[in-house]
Amino acid sequence: MPTRAELPRTCQDSNSWTDALPVCRLSGIGYSTNQIYREDGHRLEEHPFEDTSFHWQLDDNTYLYGVFDGHEGIQTASFASQTMPVEITFGQLSDKQTDEEIRDVLRQAFIAVEKSYFLTIGDKLAERTCVKCEIPEGLTSYEAYQKYPHLVDKLKRLNGELSSGTTAVIALIRNNRLFVANVGDSRALLCRTDENGVMKVLQLSSDHDLSNEDELLRLYNLGLEKLTQGSRLGNQDNTRCLGNYLVKGEYKDFEELACATSEPIIAEPEISGGIELDQSCRFLLLMSDGLYKSLEEYGILEDQVNIEIARLTVNEFRMQSTLTGVAQAVVDRVVRMHHDIYMRGITASQQDCNTAVQIGRDDITLLVRNFNHPLPNALASPTINVRFNPNPIIKTIPPCESSASDPETTRSTSSGIDNTNTTTTSEDNSDNSNVERVERIPAYVDFTEFFQNVEQARREGNLPPGIDFGF
Repeated sequence: MPTRAELPRTCQDSNSWTDALPVCRLSGIGYSTNQIYREDGHRLEEHPFEDTSFHWQLDDNTYLYGVFDGHEGIQTASFASQTMPVEITFGQLSDKQTDEEIRDVLRQAFIAVEKSYFLTIGDKLAERTCVKCEIPEGLTSYEAYQKYPHLVDKLKRLNGELSSGTTAVIALIRNNRLFVANVGDSRALLCRTDENGVMKVLQLSSDHDLSNEDELLRLYNLGLEKLTQGSRLGNQDNTRCLGNYLVKGEYKDFEELACATSEPIIAEPEISGGIELDQSCRFLLLMSDGLYKSLEEYGILEDQVNIEIARLTVNEFRMQSTLTGVAQAVVDRVVRMHHDIYMRGITASQQDCNTAVQIGRDDITLLVRNFNHPLPNALASPTINVRFNPNPIIKTIPPCESSASDPETTRSTSSGIDNTNTTTTSEDNSDNSNVERVERIPAYVDFTEFFQNVEQARREGNLPPGIDFGF
């Protein structure tokens, strides 16, 4: 593993030390870029893809996964995805034994990543200061643009770059115990069965926005008494994130945040774990908010959307042959569902002017980590038979940093997925490493004679000029 001095200094580097880490073969990732819907059906993206992710197997006992949803560019998300693994694994875990010690490693990693990122934007801050000094004080925005349009445009560009930030949801498996840390509204869902064979969906992350009463209370205690659900937090919606210097270092410039007694938007994560990964644990899902919000816009109730995601995933486990195929198929299904509601909205809007028509959707990333849920088409194992309870019981429990294996300390949503008829074998649970076996395909054409003729022509000096034959 490289020293810190050998790590990339900025997120602009094309290669990262993480490229050499072994990919976890027990996981797969699916994604879809954002789209603005058009009546003519032509594809149009609002902005370049801003999600990033990783899925590494660091050793036989340590796995690390992450999903980052960037905003105002991919800079912060890219930087975080490259530096977060080293902040968590660069010797920090070697002597950590207790759950609290590991949770502290995750907490410090988030803080360190943001501090490191802010060190890379010093030049932009200096340039922005110089531009602001060239624009005389006392001018309205309109007057400034009329007199100094090039400076105003430059300042706008720099403000956009300094607003770059990202959500982050990280899952660490260490010695068969699961830890999850997150800032922002990307989610982590653990799907497990209870003693009756019913699958439950446990949301291990917290959505850090103004629909979260704990976050509203935290901001209220900082003096932000007028914030309500739907309010804007400076230039973003999340109450926690990595990066976005403008809403942190210069939050006083935003009217709705100016009265806060300290920085209201923070990078400190909420952490769940450790959760013992026993036979009841089926699979783990990490996702950007584009996935579940697309389902909510489709019409799935907010308290049912996690259940629907688990349902879609179970269905794809039945049909797909790889975990990447499972993840991508779920994403593709959600994308089609969301587009369908848009198309129906176009028709309905002709008759009902109150119909809300979605005009597009955000980037989507879904990471699936399998524990012991069978892939019938990939392994010679009995087919899993899953039934859904038509009347699921929904229970929400506040998250806690204490051991999340206790049902009283984990936000829990019963999905009503009945696994009573599930049949598994020890082979199903222990041989998941073969889920995505890669085999070499024999060549279709034998080029031996061609290379022999080229070699003979080279010896005789008859090779045509201007062609590189690789000799």
